[in-house]
Amino acid sequence: MILEKIGSRVQELRKLQGLSQEKFALKAEIDRTYLAGIEQGKRNPTIKSLEKIINCLEISFSEFFKDL
Repeated sequence: MILEKIGSRVQELRKLQGLSQEKFALKAEIDRTYLAGIEQGKRNPTIKSLEKIINCLEISFSEFFKDL
């Protein structure tokens, strides 16, 4: 359940920035297929990967997890 919520949140915020998965993955320095797996709730992101994603989104951890 939490993986799906995290994935949906990543996808929502990525789309708000108008970025494709490929461009976002390049910007965050993670593999595109790994990002796709996170967004689909199929991959369990490491804290380091999540940090890269959140930094790329230019928000705080608390803002990311707000309302999850």
